[in-house]
Amino acid sequence: MFEPWGVLVILIVCPLLGGLPLIAWITYALKRKQLSEVGTRNISVSAAFYHGGKFVGILAVLSEAFKGVAAVLLTRIFFPDGSSWELIALIALVIGRYWIGRGAGTTNVVWGFVVHDPLVAIFVSFFAGISFTILQSKQVVKFGVLLLFPLFVALLHISDIPRILAAVALAGLMGWIYTKIPDDMNLPAQEAQTESQAMLEFLRGDRVMVSLDEELDAAIVGEKAATLSQIKRWGYPVPKGWVLAPIDDPQLLTEFLQPSELSPLVVRSSAIGEDSEQASAAGQYETVLNVTSPQALQSAITQVQASYNHPSAVQYRRDRGLNDTAMAVLIQQQVQSVYSGVAFSRDPITQQNDAIIIEALSGNPTQVVSGKVTPEQYRAFILETENSSSVQLEGQGRVPQALIKQVAYLAYRLEKRYHGTPQDIEWSYDGQTLWVLQSRPITTLLPIWTRKIAAEVIPGVIHPLTWSINRPLTCGVWGELFTLVLGDAFGNGKAERALGLDFAETATLHYSRAYFNASLLGNIFIRMGLPPESLEFLTRGAKLSKPSWESTWKNLPGLGKLLRRELSLEKDFKRDYHKRFIPGLSQLAQEDIENLEPSKLLTRIDFILELLHRGTYYSILAPLSAALRQGIFRVKDGQIDNSLTPEVAALRSLSALATDAKEVLLEFEPQQVFEQLKQTPQGQKILREFDELLQDYGYLSEVGTDISVSTWRENPQMIKQMFVQLMQGNEPQSGAKDAINSIFDGKRKRSFVQRRVDIKGRVTEVYSRLLAELRWSFVALEKIWLKSGLLNKTGDIFFLNFDEVRRLVVSGDSRLIEQLDKLVELRRSQFLQDSQIIQVPLLVYGNTPPHPLAPSALYSDQILQGIGASHGQAEGRVKVLRNLQDVPEIDRDTILVVPYTDSGWAPLLLRAGGLIAEVGGRLSHGAIVAREYGIPAVMDVRGATWLLQDGQRVRIDGSRGIVELSNDLRPE
Repeated sequence: MFEPWGVLVILIVCPLLGGLPLIAWITYALKRKQLSEVGTRNISVSAAFYHGGKFVGILAVLSEAFKGVAAVLLTRIFFPDGSSWELIALIALVIGRYWIGRGAGTTNVVWGFVVHDPLVAIFVSFFAGISFTILQSKQVVKFGVLLLFPLFVALLHISDIPRILAAVALAGLMGWIYTKIPDDMNLPAQEAQTESQAMLEFLRGDRVMVSLDEELDAAIVGEKAATLSQIKRWGYPVPKGWVLAPIDDPQLLTEFLQPSELSPLVVRSSAIGEDSEQASAAGQYETVLNVTSPQALQSAITQVQASYNHPSAVQYRRDRGLNDTAMAVLIQQQVQSVYSGVAFSRDPITQQNDAIIIEALSGNPTQVVSGKVTPEQYRAFILETENSSSVQLEGQGRVPQALIKQVAYLAYRLEKRYHGTPQDIEWSYDGQTLWVLQSRPITTLLPIWTRKIAAEVIPGVIHPLTWSINRPLTCGVWGELFTLVLGDAFGNGKAERALGLDFAETATLHYSRAYFNASLLGNIFIRMGLPPESLEFLTRGAKLSKPSWESTWKNLPGLGKLLRRELSLEKDFKRDYHKRFIPGLSQLAQEDIENLEPSKLLTRIDFILELLHRGTYYSILAPLSAALRQGIFRVKDGQIDNSLTPEVAALRSLSALATDAKEVLLEFEPQQVFEQLKQTPQGQKILREFDELLQDYGYLSEVGTDISVSTWRENPQMIKQMFVQLMQGNEPQSGAKDAINSIFDGKRKRSFVQRRVDIKGRVTEVYSRLLAELRWSFVALEKIWLKSGLLNKTGDIFFLNFDEVRRLVVSGDSRLIEQLDKLVELRRSQFLQDSQIIQVPLLVYGNTPPHPLAPSALYSDQILQGIGASHGQAEGRVKVLRNLQDVPEIDRDTILVVPYTDSGWAPLLLRAGGLIAEVGGRLSHGAIVAREYGIPAVMDVRGATWLLQDGQRVRIDGSRGIVELSNDLRPE
């Protein structure tokens, strides 16, 4: 009867044994390094060698070998030697090693198999050694072994079916794990412990020659090469290419490639961090064309690698706050271009429509981005219906219209492939094929901000104080929920897949309106395993596809935690309702805030914010839960009773009161209703009930989430008007609905959906009451400051942020007090200006959106027309620079006038106030850099270096491409 106990022991002890973090303990004890926080964060033998050195690595091997051997020997206590249960024990060990111990379990299996079946182990090791020596590919060997050892088991034990099946299952599990965890061998060998570098370089044999046909890791070969490999695997035409990682020796590749006059190569940079969403690095690194000999190829590789440390490139990385990493090199077959150019899938200047911007010319595409030649300009619009699509073009030139339309489709499709992220595409046409040479995010159009959802949650123009409170509350709670779902798949409580996500950036204000970060949310959705179209769903209303089973499985632990939160929502809210919210609201209601001093009011505000943090959690989860259940159970809106929602309850009570009032006043004057009701006992009773209703629902306001808006209690005029309107109308429309509701009420009250809707209504009441108490506290504080002269006008306090309010109360910040009047007036002016914007864009690209009204500001008849390349306006004194030999003093009052711009001009642009160039387009390097630095720029101003003179005052409009001249000329 040992066997049942044996199974139980194996399935319990082996996973726990596998999960023991012996390697982590050894590395920390000897090197004081936490493997879970460095490199790939694997706790593996290779990580121990990499971060701890040879001695630590050997101890790691011994510790993991011990586990594998122990699992097999443990099994032999209960089962015969060589049984399939020994392999099942190794499977259980590997599962624990992966889920708990953060490793693949390769060493465990190798040594466990040596004990289990030495003959199979010898055969597999022999073939693996020979294969690696010949092929020098760890990937081929690693996955090849997983095919070999079940095969050898089958050949040597052909009649032992359970053993063969267990071997296949073990191999399958190992293969699956290899695809799920990063490979420590992909880390740069030169950053490993010195004594381990030689071994790691040998084991990284498969990095010698890498082509664009493979799936590449941007962390190893850079975004440019990784993106081109992805686009090529999608089926788009990409010239054949090879990649040298930063540590790779180029000798084998230069010997393999034989460039010639008939088959030239192009050598390009693919720096780690280049062409990313954080920085384009446009033109910062070298590209060498027409490489026609092995010697020239070696020289070109060296030249491109050296460009990483060019002063302008170093300065660019510093300006963008980027870390110094390394340079990979991309070598491709050179396209013999008939036409070429660049395309932006979104207009980087207007930022507010679906225009695709294309610049094209005959010959090589580098002419376009160099800024030395003015290309032909085109704007394209893709019109797509369910059954067809078409392209509308603006602009004419020598480049065939059919080709421009083909480029427009290419840009459109690549943006969709990248989930709505605007793309900067370099293309070339050789007379037969349209080639993709590069695609990268348009950094200045990121992140993408959307008014969808945000307009419903926080509508209207928002005061600074409201935003300074709502933003951290909302972003904080969303961050908690996202982190819950993105919790580490290994089950150790760390949200590894939430790393690099700044949930504080979930929302922002543009035009004093709330926008949600669609780029960040899209990234979160993808990490959560939701459909990749989620970003387009937010930005364009695209239909969502079903997520893959793989992504769902990967997020199952986090989704399970979220499900548990949903299932316990009612119990949790009832607990907090009775233990937190009711006592808290009672305490607040009993306080006489009119007689509280500022420090006491601040304490009261902090107390409310503490309750609001928990209330925000319920205000987000309860509506989501109700909507999810309604969707699952397909309950129609008409079958749901929203009577617990305060606005609905207030309206129903008001409607009933208006009906009673109509019976008292058969005839009435709308302007005199309340005076007429005072004249009869029945009318006086209705007025008392009206006052009670106002007392019950006085915490409501026109915009419940905005504390700057007066509540009904403070301004009852609106509810009085509503009351009169209900008296003037026919029977309330809600009456019919109430009748329907009553039919379904019994069943619905007990339904899953209705219970969540009821909780949602109670949450709304609690949240609205807390926000009203918060507003009344700030209003009481404002009255004190108005009396003392600290503030001048009612409502001034809402133009401060909460941190400033706290500083004024706690420390009486003298510097802030000195600037207070000016600060409030400046913000009030901006608020009023933004309030006049009738239509704000649904989407905003980037963090510096253009003004949607963009009024004309012409003040002179002397106007030069160019191409708007970087939006914004600037006024200053001209400084003409025809070369970079004598660079003068430049400041924000300087408008640089240059013949063209390339990457060398970048340091000047950082210091200048604006840029005018004689040639170039909005996709040239100078234009891209100007946009990244937020400097207005106008390109293609013919003869600008001769027409404009040093010291002349000009005003440039980078949105409209206009340079306005002044007669004010000051000799330099």
